[in-house]
Formats: sequence, structure tokens, C-alpha cells
Amino acid sequence: MPARHKSRQRALQVLFLWDQRKQGVEDAINSFYETLGSEEDVPVRTPRDGFMEELVHGTVVKCSEIDQRIAAKSENWRLERMPIVDRNILRMAAFEMSEVRTPPAVVIDEALELARQFAGDESVSFINGVLDAIRRDIHG
Repeated sequence: MPARHKSRQRALQVLFLWDQRKQGVEDAINSFYETLGSEEDVPVRTPRDGFMEELVHGTVVKCSEIDQRIAAKSENWRLERMPIVDRNILRMAAFEMSEVRTPPAVVIDEALELARQFAGDESVSFINGVLDAIRRDIHG
């Protein structure tokens, strides 16, 4: 599995913790790393994932701006009513498209892969439509 894909998976898991538990971002990141270490019989020092942390921190910092952008493109869906996984895939992808400058096609493909893995078929279509509309706003 490519390193950036794994980082996106991890970032989604951290964002899920942050959103669900309403805890600080550093607490969510630390909880994630503690969970990784506890899955082994012998605790192992897990190296930090810089790209994952960049996605998480950036998404959280820009969250209200990103949420406004998502709300404008997701007709008939309030953010607080969206499944937590969908909401955070959208947030992370919108952040990556606008701030990290990863090519939009790559970001959308990765987001759809995460939706296939962690959400359902309906989520894939919904996320694709919202991200494509956001892409048009950002990249013309």
C-alpha cells in the first residue's frame, strides 16, 4: 500500500476520533498512536507520520472554512447530519485539494477509495459529487 494512502487512512481515523469525541486534535493524534502501539504484543515506538499529521492539523485549523464550502455544495444535507466518516473524508479532501496542492484527480480518487473502504456505496456517489463541485470552485 502506498505510503500516502496509508497516511490518509490514518488521518481519517484521527479525524473520526477528534470529531466523535470532541477532543483536542493532539489528544486524538496521541490516542491513535497509543492504539497502534497496543496492537502489538510488545509495545513498539511507532514513528510519527508527518503527512498524516499535516492532513489532520490542517483540516482542523481550516475546519470552519472547509465546512462552509462543503455545506454550499451538499444540497439538502447539513454537516451535523452527515455520517462522521463522510464528513471527515470531505473535510480532509477539501483541505488537501486547496492547501496541499495534490492534483485534484488524485485527491478525489483517494477520497473515493476511503469511502469504499470505510463507508457505503451511497457515500461514494455523494462524496464524488461534493468533491467535484469543490474542485470546480478551487481549480476552475
